[in-house]
Amino acid sequence: MEYQKLHYAVADSVATITMDFPKNLNAIDEQMADELIAAIDQAEHDAAAKVIVLKSAGRAFSAGGDIGYFYKLIQAGGEINMDGLINKVGKVTNGLKASSKIVIAEVNGAAAGAGFPLALSADFVVAAENAKFIMAFINLGLVPDTGGTYLLAKEIGEKRAMEMCATGRPVTAQEGKDLGFVYEVVPLEQLDEATNKLAQKFVRGPLVAYKNVKKQMYAAAFSDYVHYLDDVENPTQHECSNTTDFVEGCKAFMEKRKAEFQGK
Repeated sequence: MEYQKLHYAVADSVATITMDFPKNLNAIDEQMADELIAAIDQAEHDAAAKVIVLKSAGRAFSAGGDIGYFYKLIQAGGEINMDGLINKVGKVTNGLKASSKIVIAEVNGAAAGAGFPLALSADFVVAAENAKFIMAFINLGLVPDTGGTYLLAKEIGEKRAMEMCATGRPVTAQEGKDLGFVYEVVPLEQLDEATNKLAQKFVRGPLVAYKNVKKQMYAAAFSDYVHYLDDVENPTQHECSNTTDFVEGCKAFMEKRKAEFQGK
Protein backbone atom coordinates (compact mmCIF):
# COMPACT_ATOMS: atom_id res chain seq x y z
CA MET A 1 0.00 0.00 0.00
CA GLU A 2 1.15 3.55 -0.73
CA TYR A 3 0.90 5.52 2.51
CA GLN A 4 -0.41 9.07 2.34
CA LYS A 5 -1.34 9.81 5.96
CA LEU A 6 1.46 7.97 7.75
CA HIS A 7 5.06 6.88 7.34
CA TYR A 8 6.55 3.43 7.84
CA ALA A 9 10.25 2.98 8.49
CA VAL A 10 12.57 0.42 10.06
CA ALA A 11 15.81 1.43 11.77
CA ASP A 12 17.86 -0.38 14.42
CA SER A 13 15.34 -3.26 14.35
CA VAL A 14 12.42 -0.97 15.26
CA ALA A 15 9.46 -0.49 12.92
CA THR A 16 8.14 3.04 13.42
CA ILE A 17 4.64 3.93 12.26
CA THR A 18 4.24 7.71 12.28
CA MET A 19 0.79 9.20 11.75
CA ASP A 20 1.39 12.38 9.78
CA PHE A 21 -1.70 14.29 8.75
CA PRO A 22 -1.51 17.48 10.86
CA LYS A 23 -4.29 19.15 8.88
CA ASN A 24 -6.85 17.44 11.12
CA LEU A 25 -4.54 16.46 13.99
CA ASN A 26 -4.10 12.89 12.75
CA ALA A 27 -7.82 12.16 12.95
CA ILE A 28 -8.67 8.55 12.21
CA ASP A 29 -10.90 8.52 9.15
CA GLU A 30 -11.32 5.46 6.92
CA GLN A 31 -8.16 6.20 4.95
CA MET A 32 -6.05 6.56 8.11
CA ALA A 33 -7.60 3.37 9.49
CA ASP A 34 -6.83 1.48 6.27
CA GLU A 35 -3.24 2.69 6.33
CA LEU A 36 -2.82 1.78 10.01
CA ILE A 37 -4.17 -1.73 9.36
CA ALA A 38 -1.70 -2.15 6.49
CA ALA A 39 1.26 -0.69 8.40
CA ILE A 40 0.61 -2.85 11.48
CA ASP A 41 0.42 -5.94 9.27
CA GLN A 42 3.60 -4.89 7.47
CA ALA A 43 5.43 -4.48 10.78
CA GLU A 44 4.14 -7.83 12.04
CA HIS A 45 5.56 -9.64 9.00
CA ASP A 46 8.73 -7.55 8.60
CA ALA A 47 11.68 -9.76 9.55
CA ALA A 48 13.84 -6.66 10.09
CA ALA A 49 11.46 -5.34 12.78
CA LYS A 50 11.68 -6.70 16.32
CA VAL A 51 9.68 -3.96 18.05
CA ILE A 52 6.89 -1.65 16.84
CA VAL A 53 6.60 2.04 17.77
CA LEU A 54 3.42 3.98 17.02
CA LYS A 55 3.79 7.75 17.15
CA SER A 56 2.67 10.96 15.45
CA ALA A 57 4.04 14.00 13.74
CA GLY A 58 2.68 17.39 14.68
CA ARG A 59 1.21 18.70 17.91
CA ALA A 60 -1.20 15.85 18.68
CA PHE A 61 -1.07 12.06 18.79
CA SER A 62 -4.59 11.87 17.34
CA ALA A 63 -7.69 14.03 17.73
CA GLY A 64 -9.92 10.98 17.19
CA GLY A 65 -12.60 10.93 14.50
CA ASP A 66 -12.82 13.48 11.70
CA ILE A 67 -15.71 15.52 13.08
CA GLY A 68 -15.35 18.10 10.33
CA TYR A 69 -16.19 15.42 7.75
CA PHE A 70 -19.38 14.45 9.58
CA TYR A 71 -20.31 18.11 10.04
CA LYS A 72 -20.10 18.69 6.28
CA LEU A 73 -22.33 15.67 5.68
CA ILE A 74 -24.88 17.01 8.15
CA GLN A 75 -24.81 20.47 6.56
CA ALA A 76 -25.36 18.91 3.14
CA GLY A 77 -28.20 16.71 4.37
CA GLY A 78 -26.25 13.53 3.65
CA GLU A 79 -26.56 10.19 5.43
CA ILE A 80 -24.06 9.43 8.17
CA ASN A 81 -22.98 5.80 8.25
CA MET A 82 -20.06 5.08 10.57
CA ASP A 83 -20.30 1.28 10.38
CA GLY A 84 -17.37 0.83 8.01
CA LEU A 85 -15.10 3.10 10.02
CA ILE A 86 -16.01 1.49 13.36
CA ASN A 87 -15.24 -1.94 11.94
CA LYS A 88 -11.85 -0.78 10.68
CA VAL A 89 -10.70 0.96 13.86
CA GLY A 90 -11.50 -2.21 15.79
CA LYS A 91 -9.21 -4.11 13.43
CA VAL A 92 -6.47 -1.54 14.12
CA THR A 93 -6.55 -1.99 17.88
CA ASN A 94 -6.97 -5.76 17.73
CA GLY A 95 -4.02 -5.89 15.33
CA LEU A 96 -1.84 -4.14 17.88
CA LYS A 97 -3.04 -6.28 20.79
CA ALA A 98 -2.67 -9.53 18.84
CA SER A 99 0.74 -8.63 17.38
CA SER A 100 3.59 -10.99 18.28
CA LYS A 101 5.89 -8.00 18.77
CA ILE A 102 6.16 -5.53 21.64
CA VAL A 103 4.26 -2.33 20.73
CA ILE A 104 5.17 1.06 22.21
CA ALA A 105 2.96 4.12 21.78
CA GLU A 106 4.74 7.47 21.90
CA VAL A 107 2.15 10.11 22.83
CA ASN A 108 2.47 13.87 22.63
CA GLY A 109 -0.39 16.34 22.87
CA ALA A 110 -3.96 15.12 22.64
CA ALA A 111 -4.94 11.48 22.40
CA ALA A 112 -8.66 12.19 22.12
CA GLY A 113 -11.62 10.10 21.06
CA ALA A 114 -10.30 7.15 19.02
CA GLY A 115 -6.76 8.36 19.71
CA PHE A 116 -7.08 7.36 23.39
CA PRO A 117 -7.84 3.64 22.82
CA LEU A 118 -5.32 3.62 19.98
CA ALA A 119 -2.66 4.49 22.56
CA LEU A 120 -4.11 1.98 25.05
CA SER A 121 -3.67 -0.75 22.44
CA ALA A 122 0.10 -0.57 22.82
CA ASP A 123 1.90 -2.70 25.38
CA PHE A 124 3.71 0.36 26.73
CA VAL A 125 2.76 4.05 26.57
CA VAL A 126 5.52 6.64 26.81
CA ALA A 127 3.93 10.07 27.16
CA ALA A 128 5.20 13.62 27.03
CA GLU A 129 4.27 15.87 29.92
CA ASN A 130 1.89 17.75 27.60
CA ALA A 131 -0.10 14.61 26.72
CA LYS A 132 -3.84 14.58 27.39
CA PHE A 133 -6.01 11.46 27.17
CA ILE A 134 -9.70 12.17 26.51
CA MET A 135 -12.64 9.80 26.00
CA ALA A 136 -14.35 12.61 24.14
CA PHE A 137 -17.08 10.53 22.47
CA ILE A 138 -19.77 11.39 25.04
CA ASN A 139 -19.47 15.10 24.17
CA LEU A 140 -20.76 14.21 20.70
CA GLY A 141 -23.56 11.98 21.91
CA LEU A 142 -21.58 8.84 21.05
CA VAL A 143 -20.12 5.90 22.95
CA PRO A 144 -16.42 5.01 22.88
CA ASP A 145 -15.32 3.00 19.88
CA THR A 146 -11.91 1.70 18.74
CA GLY A 147 -12.27 -0.67 21.71
CA GLY A 148 -12.17 2.25 24.15
CA THR A 149 -14.57 1.06 26.86
CA TYR A 150 -13.21 -2.49 26.80
CA LEU A 151 -9.55 -1.48 26.87
CA LEU A 152 -9.94 1.19 29.54
CA ALA A 153 -11.99 -1.08 31.83
CA LYS A 154 -9.27 -3.71 31.50
CA GLU A 155 -6.61 -1.14 32.37
CA ILE A 156 -8.14 0.73 35.31
CA GLY A 157 -11.33 -1.09 36.33
CA GLU A 158 -15.01 -0.53 35.60
CA LYS A 159 -15.74 2.36 37.99
CA ARG A 160 -12.86 4.59 36.90
CA ALA A 161 -13.42 3.71 33.25
CA MET A 162 -17.11 4.57 33.58
CA GLU A 163 -16.23 7.97 35.03
CA MET A 164 -13.89 8.81 32.15
CA CYS A 165 -16.26 7.51 29.47
CA ALA A 166 -19.32 9.25 30.95
CA THR A 167 -17.67 12.63 31.58
CA GLY A 168 -15.19 12.88 28.72
CA ARG A 169 -12.81 14.79 30.99
CA PRO A 170 -9.14 15.19 30.05
CA VAL A 171 -6.64 12.98 31.87
CA THR A 172 -3.08 14.22 32.23
CA ALA A 173 -0.05 12.11 31.44
CA GLN A 174 0.87 11.97 35.14
CA GLU A 175 -2.64 10.83 36.12
CA GLY A 176 -2.40 8.19 33.41
CA LYS A 177 0.85 6.97 34.97
CA ASP A 178 -0.70 6.97 38.43
CA LEU A 179 -3.63 4.93 37.09
CA GLY A 180 -1.27 2.51 35.39
CA PHE A 181 -1.95 2.89 31.68
CA VAL A 182 1.05 5.16 31.04
CA TYR A 183 4.44 3.53 31.50
CA GLU A 184 6.63 6.64 31.59
CA VAL A 185 6.18 10.44 31.52
CA VAL A 186 9.00 12.62 30.20
CA PRO A 187 9.50 16.21 29.03
CA LEU A 188 8.47 16.69 25.41
CA GLU A 189 12.05 17.29 24.27
CA GLN A 190 13.06 13.88 25.71
CA LEU A 191 10.14 11.90 24.27
CA ASP A 192 11.90 10.38 21.24
CA GLU A 193 14.96 9.50 23.31
CA ALA A 194 12.90 7.79 26.02
CA THR A 195 10.88 5.81 23.48
CA ASN A 196 13.99 4.73 21.59
CA LYS A 197 15.71 3.67 24.81
CA LEU A 198 12.76 1.46 25.76
CA ALA A 199 12.46 0.04 22.25
CA GLN A 200 16.17 -0.90 22.18
CA LYS A 201 15.81 -2.62 25.54
CA PHE A 202 13.24 -4.96 23.97
CA VAL A 203 15.21 -5.31 20.72
CA ARG A 204 18.04 -6.82 22.75
CA GLY A 205 15.75 -9.06 24.78
CA PRO A 206 14.40 -12.63 24.41
CA LEU A 207 12.13 -12.12 21.41
CA VAL A 208 10.58 -15.60 21.45
CA ALA A 209 9.67 -15.14 25.11
CA TYR A 210 8.16 -11.71 24.36
CA LYS A 211 6.10 -13.23 21.55
CA ASN A 212 4.75 -15.90 23.83
CA VAL A 213 4.12 -13.55 26.75
CA LYS A 214 1.99 -11.51 24.36
CA LYS A 215 0.18 -14.67 23.23
CA GLN A 216 -0.52 -15.55 26.87
CA MET A 217 -1.63 -12.02 27.71
CA TYR A 218 -4.04 -11.91 24.78
CA ALA A 219 -5.56 -15.25 25.81
CA ALA A 220 -5.77 -14.22 29.47
CA ALA A 221 -7.20 -10.73 29.03
CA PHE A 222 -8.44 -10.23 25.45
CA SER A 223 -9.79 -13.56 24.20
CA ASP A 224 -13.30 -12.08 23.86
CA TYR A 225 -12.15 -8.79 22.32
CA VAL A 226 -13.30 -9.52 18.77
CA HIS A 227 -16.70 -10.63 20.14
CA TYR A 228 -16.95 -7.33 22.03
CA LEU A 229 -16.08 -5.30 18.93
CA ASP A 230 -18.48 -7.13 16.61
CA ASP A 231 -21.43 -7.79 18.90
CA VAL A 232 -21.35 -4.91 21.37
CA GLU A 233 -19.33 -1.91 20.21
CA ASN A 234 -20.43 -1.83 16.58
CA PRO A 235 -24.21 -2.00 17.21
CA THR A 236 -24.13 0.45 20.14
CA GLN A 237 -22.19 3.02 18.15
CA HIS A 238 -24.49 2.44 15.16
CA GLU A 239 -27.49 3.35 17.33
CA CYS A 240 -25.83 6.44 18.81
CA SER A 241 -24.61 7.72 15.44
CA ASN A 242 -28.20 7.74 14.17
CA THR A 243 -29.55 10.04 16.89
CA THR A 244 -30.41 13.72 16.84
CA ASP A 245 -28.06 14.03 19.83
CA PHE A 246 -25.11 13.06 17.64
CA VAL A 247 -26.13 15.62 15.03
CA GLU A 248 -26.39 18.26 17.76
CA GLY A 249 -23.09 17.20 19.37
CA CYS A 250 -21.31 17.38 16.05
CA LYS A 251 -22.74 20.80 15.23
CA ALA A 252 -21.94 22.14 18.69
CA PHE A 253 -18.35 20.91 18.48
CA MET A 254 -17.72 22.56 15.12
CA GLU A 255 -19.60 25.72 16.08
CA LYS A 256 -17.70 25.94 19.39
CA ARG A 257 -20.76 26.04 21.62
CA LYS A 258 -22.33 23.91 24.34
CA ALA A 259 -24.43 21.04 22.99
CA GLU A 260 -28.14 20.96 23.86
CA PHE A 261 -28.93 17.27 23.97
CA GLN A 262 -32.51 15.99 23.93
CA GLY A 263 -31.90 12.34 24.75
CA LYS A 264 -33.07 11.08 21.38
